[in-house]
Amino acid sequence: MSAEALHAAPHAEQAEQGLKELSNWITFISQKWHGAPWADFLHHWENVVFAWIVALGLVLTAFLGTRKRKEIPSGFQNLLETVVEGLERFVTEVLGKRGRKYVPFIGTLFLYILCQNLLGLFPAMKSPTSSLNTTVALAVTVFFYVQWTGLRENGLFGYVHHLMGSPTDLTGWILVPLNLPLHILEEFIKPLSLSLRLFGNILGEDSLIAAFVTLGIASLAFFHLPFGLPLQFPFMLLALLTGTIQALVFALLSTIYISLMLPDEESHP
Repeated sequence: MSAEALHAAPHAEQAEQGLKELSNWITFISQKWHGAPWADFLHHWENVVFAWIVALGLVLTAFLGTRKRKEIPSGFQNLLETVVEGLERFVTEVLGKRGRKYVPFIGTLFLYILCQNLLGLFPAMKSPTSSLNTTVALAVTVFFYVQWTGLRENGLFGYVHHLMGSPTDLTGWILVPLNLPLHILEEFIKPLSLSLRLFGNILGEDSLIAAFVTLGIASLAFFHLPFGLPLQFPFMLLALLTGTIQALVFALLSTIYISLMLPDEESHP
């Protein structure tokens, strides 16, 4: 059987759910050594493994790009500095000058999600963000960071005052029993919407690519060739765009959530 055909083999549990992604190298290992505790363990935690691959890749990239820093950058260092400057402009356009302190978090979040989204386009790899567990973990991280930012920038009273709807007159204080639970509920809905949006889009595009890989193989099956038609290629190009957009949307919404926690005079300098 060809590598492409092996790559098209679906996960059994995903087939039961009606959505199939391309198999990855961990799937191959778990099938070859089925029943081995270490192989089952690896298969169970495959999303964590691929997330760690992305994280280590980003760390290695940063190390290689900064180990021989020059005052006048060139080559790879120049590329990395261009990316950082672009992320800084992206964040400060929303948060103003004070947004520079949030660039490391938002920038890392964007690059981490982007690389996870696109990892599944490589043979025998998988996008960890096609798993709800991964996207929920990312959204929960944003949730706690936003709440911590609100407490740090506003103080405890200012944070609670914000959750009460920032009342300034009698009518505002009367509406506090209504506004407070609504604002608390809103804070929990934000990470839920972030995680579901990212998960749904990445799982959908990966499943679509898997479907067309399978269709391409089946279309030439009667010739008994070791390859199929590359019907998935246009959708892989589309996935490059949508994966980037989804990472951008996640980072942008996270930035907006931070801005909503900042005092008015600081969030709009």
